[in-house]
Amino acid sequence: MKQTHYSRLLDYLKNYGSITSLEAIRDLGNTRLSATIFDLKRDGYIIDTDMVKVATRFTKPNGDKVFTNVAKYTLN
Repeated sequence: MKQTHYSRLLDYLKNYGSITSLEAIRDLGNTRLSATIFDLKRDGYIIDTDMVKVATRFTKPNGDKVFTNVAKYTLN
């Protein structure tokens, strides 16, 4: 069977439980995670979205880390 973004993401969620966009790019080569999540939800999969705070690679002038929020998708 041919692997697609859809099937790779579904396998990943079944194995690891959750995913962020960085993990999707790094581990699956999927740069359109939200579109694939949309397709899974359309097909009846229950996927929760939580916003999580993560450090960026940037720092403030005083040396403090810069944070941003990213979506974390969890398969239920």
